Amino acid sequence: MTMLAEIDVETATVIAPPKPTSLESTGLSPDTIASIIVKMLHSGEDNGMGLSDRLCLPYGILEPLLEKLRVEQLVEVKRALGTGSAGYRYAITDAGRDRALRFFEACGYVGPAPVPVHQYTAHMADLRAQTFEVSRERVARGFSHLIVEPEMLDQLGPAVASRRAVFLYGAPGNGKSVMGEGIGRVLGGDVYIPHAIDVDGQIITMYDPVTHLARVTDDEGSVIRSENAIDRRWIRVARPVITVGGELTLEMLDLRYSELSAFYEAPVHLKANGGVLVVDDFGRQRVPARDLLNRWIVPLESRVDYLNLVTGRKFQVPFDVMVIFATNLEPRSLADEAFLRRIPYKILAKNPTRMQFEQIFEMNCRRHGLTFDRSIVQYLHDKYYTGRKLDMRACHPRDLTDQIVHLCRYHQRTPELTTDLLDSVCQSYFLEDTQTGMTAAR
Repeated sequence: MTMLAEIDVETATVIAPPKPTSLESTGLSPDTIASIIVKMLHSGEDNGMGLSDRLCLPYGILEPLLEKLRVEQLVEVKRALGTGSAGYRYAITDAGRDRALRFFEACGYVGPAPVPVHQYTAHMADLRAQTFEVSRERVARGFSHLIVEPEMLDQLGPAVASRRAVFLYGAPGNGKSVMGEGIGRVLGGDVYIPHAIDVDGQIITMYDPVTHLARVTDDEGSVIRSENAIDRRWIRVARPVITVGGELTLEMLDLRYSELSAFYEAPVHLKANGGVLVVDDFGRQRVPARDLLNRWIVPLESRVDYLNLVTGRKFQVPFDVMVIFATNLEPRSLADEAFLRRIPYKILAKNPTRMQFEQIFEMNCRRHGLTFDRSIVQYLHDKYYTGRKLDMRACHPRDLTDQIVHLCRYHQRTPELTTDLLDSVCQSYFLEDTQTGMTAAR
């Protein structure tokens, strides 16, 4: 599973969850917060403000809970610094250590206080209700880093505006996988996601530094509330654009419970909520395509999903993610009519035209600092694509220029674009048919 690189986007207004002002407004039970405090102190002493920062809750909410833990003799004050209890240095007692071990057996989560699932659902409804114009100009800007024909942009634009699922199909190497990045740029903006959510005392981690790009919040000018009023249990991230490939399994679409840590990790589509999920090389997963499609057939239409806890409790979560199925297989071989009906946008990624191929080649030459020469592209076209009856693919310019640079570095020479170097890399890039001697694209 990969996260696409940070991209410069046109941002929309960021909807920030409001800061809780009381224990009741957190939506959590006192016992849930108290158990995390005790587990935090099990690893060492901390002061009141330190616990507040780690739990991402105002100290005013924690103060009565800490006092209650003191009365129960689970924690004690080692020393006081400054004025007020926020400067007290808290430590766990022997009784507290025994209680912490029981808490760890029930749930090993230690971190920012979770957000109740009903608060998460309400926030996602606010995000879904946010509207902004998806114009041809906005779509063109979103895909400006790629060479895409206007006709295809006009097909992608309505799909992005609807935020419904898309089937991208066609020959391999024509940029289907990176279309998700363009769609993420068109959607633009940042979103807030909770570090973790709470369902009946069970904790599910949501924020994943591998798949989410956290934003530095020094400049919150576009946030509709001031930074001091934001619920710090949520983290601001770039709109999620997550790609999964052949590693995708049915288990990744459900909660993953760890027997060792005794808490859950959110499934990949829940992590991608509010953004884009690209299922790359669809049909080549270790699980049959029809099983994956059947798992999502209801969420794609109803926009909600149902997850199960190990206790047997089933609960509802939003399915507010734009799913991109990218495949080089025939769509009808992967899905029946009932499922294809639920994917309203089916877009063919065609081979590039000669002009588009030149543009892509020139763009990749600039990326490597190579001097672009149309005569070299003409040579490539005549000798390989026409001479050996190969189809041009959008990925070929990137791959061939990459190999030229690597070859030059190997020979300790300045990278340049020549017919000799091009022939050398084509020899290792294209496959020779051992039966007929014909060359085929890799």
